[in-house]
Amino acid sequence: MKTAPRIAVIDYGMGNLRSVAKAVEAAGGDVRVVTKPDELATSDGIVLPGVGALADCVTALRSTGLGEAVRSWIAADRPFLGVCLGMQALFDFSEEADTEGLGIFPGRVVRFRLPPEFKVPHMGWNTVRFTQTETPLTEGLANEGEAFYFVHSYYCAPADPALVLAECDYGVKFTAAIARSRCFATQFHPEKSQTKGIQLYRNFVTVAGRV
Repeated sequence: MKTAPRIAVIDYGMGNLRSVAKAVEAAGGDVRVVTKPDELATSDGIVLPGVGALADCVTALRSTGLGEAVRSWIAADRPFLGVCLGMQALFDFSEEADTEGLGIFPGRVVRFRLPPEFKVPHMGWNTVRFTQTETPLTEGLANEGEAFYFVHSYYCAPADPALVLAECDYGVKFTAAIARSRCFATQFHPEKSQTKGIQLYRNFVTVAGRV
């Protein structure tokens, strides 16, 4: 009998760990919440979740050594999924408190600058368009018209357009997800996005199971 893929959910002292862990379990993953880099060694995939302030997120990742562990994991092309802050932390710099990110991908995280009729943070359901179609993360999801749940005031602006996996419109077109090989990240929260979110997690667990 094949065992479930072992998915490490990184706990760096902030974030929506319980809801993410439950969603990954519902998607078929064997979830381990980890707080130290050496706990990643026996994992098949990593999920880096996050809500709150990016500066606190990056500081915690660096101080625990988890930031460097994430960098090495992605460099080795092992399955990785960042969620919300877990996506923003991958870039060079954020306008939020002038925060230096992990610098895994070139680009910036910028604040929404919108007309008054658009509230910030961007909160609630919005339609996502997948711009990469040859990726296992979107298996079973429509390229056009899938709705996911967002909560954010900042969004990622990758320097490399080829990194963009999905786009969304909220007063401005912005990057809703990225993908490169087996590294994925979403600005939206799959764990808050009902059946479509569980499908996305299930797809990631499947990728991790192929290691």
